[in-house]
Amino acid sequence: MSSISCIKIKVNMKIVLDVYGGDNAPQEILKGAIDAINEKDGFQLVLVGKQGEIETILSQYSYDTARVEIVNADDVITNDDVPTEAIRRKKNSSIVVAYNYLNSNDDAKAFVSAGSTGAVLTGAVLMLRRIKGVNRPALCPTLPTIAGDKKVLLMDCGANVEPKAVNLLQFAIMASAYYKSTYGVDRPLVGLLSNGTEDKKGNTLNKEAFPLLKECKNINFKGNVEAREILDGELDVVISDGYSGNIALKACEGTALSMFGMIKEGIMQGGLRAKIGYLLLKPVFKQIKNKMDYNDNGGAILLGLEKVVVKSHGSSKSKAIKNSILQAKLTIDSDVIKNITNELQQ
Repeated sequence: MSSISCIKIKVNMKIVLDVYGGDNAPQEILKGAIDAINEKDGFQLVLVGKQGEIETILSQYSYDTARVEIVNADDVITNDDVPTEAIRRKKNSSIVVAYNYLNSNDDAKAFVSAGSTGAVLTGAVLMLRRIKGVNRPALCPTLPTIAGDKKVLLMDCGANVEPKAVNLLQFAIMASAYYKSTYGVDRPLVGLLSNGTEDKKGNTLNKEAFPLLKECKNINFKGNVEAREILDGELDVVISDGYSGNIALKACEGTALSMFGMIKEGIMQGGLRAKIGYLLLKPVFKQIKNKMDYNDNGGAILLGLEKVVVKSHGSSKSKAIKNSILQAKLTIDSDVIKNITNELQQ
């Protein structure tokens, strides 16, 4: 089915999409893009990648062509490339071309990519402007909790392996402003990831950051928290260095996958009674699985920049890409960058 032009709507923002980033590019990336366009109004997509291939794939879909722009980029940065070298050498790669487009167009507000994490982060830091006062941008994914639909932010989860105490303070301010803007919570509850809940627990970095967080009036600081508290639903924001945060994030993902594997194995070995029980509980298992699936939770936002950057999971399929695009739109609509700027000035 060929593409169709609909009545042109008012577009107040452009979201730039890396069509050739990720394990399932470009087909799944483009399918997610079209799903996002067809689900929500109020934005235009700028698709960056090999124009001929993009046009061929898009010809299979029905969508509002007035809301899609294609920018050619013949090269691709892969996970095998050294990020800093690739950003400087591969000038016609989809990531570099996308960042140049962001810098050159005021109405381009966000960038979404499932490509090389190192290249996306390096390109953002080298090519985009930071919010005034921000020392280091940080990755901030949104995670599900056991408390219904409530979400929790984990910041940082990989961008800054060895930050300073003042960086953790800024992470807390930025993540709190993001949570407040997006979820309407006036004073999000913040915890500092540590190896115990006592005030004196933690490594040197934690012990230096703890008093800064406690004394900051802009932060609703609970204190030190353990990794097992991340998903319990009490906290709104968990602050960490990128090394510990990445381990915690991967541990949460791995534990969820392992638990489902153990349940499946138990059912298969449990005989008829176990299989009947599974059939009765199948809707519950499906609900839990969907809740823990990264495809339903968008990507990780790189906070601290004047433009929104959303890093999607490398194995993202169309649903995850769609949700990452809509996550970028929500972040822009919620004035997150403006609110972070105001909080840092205070």
